[in-house]
Amino acid sequence: MKKIVYSLFILAVTSTSCNKSFIALSPEDSQSGMTFYQTEAHFRQALAAAYAPLRDVLVNDFYTAEMRTDNTHYEYYEVNRGTAYQYRENIADFTDAPNNAYTNAVYFHCYKGISRANIVIERLPLADIPEEARVDIEGQAKFLRAFNYFRLVRYFGGVPLFLKETKVAEDAFLLRSSAEEVYEQIIADAQEAIDKLQVPADFPQTGEATKGAATMLLAEVYLTLQRYPDAESLLKTLPAMGYQLLPEYASVFSTANKNSRESIFEVQYREGAQGGQQSDFIYRFLPRTANTTPITGVQANNITAGGWNTPTENMIAAYEPDDTRLDASIAIAEGTYNASNVFAITANKSIVGYTPAPGTTSVPYIKKYLNPHSIASNTDDNWPVYRYADALLLLAEALNEQNKSNEALLFLNEVRDRAFGAGISPVTITDQDALREAIAHERRVELAFENHRWFDLLRSGKAVEVLTAYGIAQKEKYNYLVPASYEVTATRLLYPIPQSERELNPDLTQNPGYPF
Repeated sequence: MKKIVYSLFILAVTSTSCNKSFIALSPEDSQSGMTFYQTEAHFRQALAAAYAPLRDVLVNDFYTAEMRTDNTHYEYYEVNRGTAYQYRENIADFTDAPNNAYTNAVYFHCYKGISRANIVIERLPLADIPEEARVDIEGQAKFLRAFNYFRLVRYFGGVPLFLKETKVAEDAFLLRSSAEEVYEQIIADAQEAIDKLQVPADFPQTGEATKGAATMLLAEVYLTLQRYPDAESLLKTLPAMGYQLLPEYASVFSTANKNSRESIFEVQYREGAQGGQQSDFIYRFLPRTANTTPITGVQANNITAGGWNTPTENMIAAYEPDDTRLDASIAIAEGTYNASNVFAITANKSIVGYTPAPGTTSVPYIKKYLNPHSIASNTDDNWPVYRYADALLLLAEALNEQNKSNEALLFLNEVRDRAFGAGISPVTITDQDALREAIAHERRVELAFENHRWFDLLRSGKAVEVLTAYGIAQKEKYNYLVPASYEVTATRLLYPIPQSERELNPDLTQNPGYPF
């Protein structure tokens, strides 16, 4: 296969070689790779293009990082058994395979971002632009490359490590590096990003990566590698950068507070007619319905798009009494199902104190991303990747793992004080194991539906235990789950390398536990 691809590449080049002047000259009436990467404006545009695949990663990421866990499930749609539905269900049920379009999408979109970052990094030294701009652009590109590789290594293990622009066919066929090698590169890139980037100049921020974003990324990497003192040192630098919790939890997710002081990094979306920049999370997370008006205020048929990332009973039960985060995160759609298993919504209800009306059914849905908008599936919500509350809880985790429980409690309770009111429901336990569980619980409810649960379970070593028990309960509840569902083993903690990638490059090995 390599030889075939390379032959096609040579053929494409030699077929134009009869006209030497054509080869020597770049088009004068349009931008090309030879003329584009010249000015600061060019590199800012190229950097924006490197950010763009994050939108595509995030619209698939909730399948792989949230629905794979005990936080959310899906509405089974027995009328349509097409592969697009089954692929997404398979991820949640642990029956996915190497041809799954949604796990594969995360892989490919991460590499798209890496490829674009590599182009910026490699061409930047050749451009005559101001040094301050050069440093900033390189810092952002290094952050993006590190961010994407951190996603890849946790999802897929060791992956091919592309660190330069792919210019010839043979450069596209790399073997898998070890996970250790990938982590070494992530750390190098993230550290360089910290050194080159500045703290946020003002709030609200622009949405570009800052020193704070790179610091948070590297701190999470260190926690994943159990380098707790290193993580602690980094996380303790964040308050001086201006980050702080917003007074009310619900306000964090309001589109009026995008890129706020609590935001360390979020993927940017914008409603309107720009094409591809709008978000649509709420429409994916609502029940399947022919009319979304009772919830969104906008009429839309959501039958084919909705029904995903539905909060589980297990998740709802995790909230303590009087935790204000429950009402801010989850709401209830009330209505009835028809013969085709489509939900007709009659009312939108608060989950707190909810009692079903006679003759109705209730379906919970994620409320965090419900904000005013005027066009269906065209919303202004950003996706929160790193928040200051996340940083405080990671710091509590790093401290507890070093037997600094009293100090860990300060940061854990700072997060709880906002949810319950200062001093109302503090955690006081200092036993390391018990406090570890308390911090894990707090991360679950504080960061619910923000795509952290899967990675938290991996980092804690509890994924197999927690999700096996959860799977047993799921199979007792849902008769559509096949016996092979929720066979959660150590090999299933990595997703498979996409089959299409291995067909192009047979030297790529597959992860254990998946068909070769």
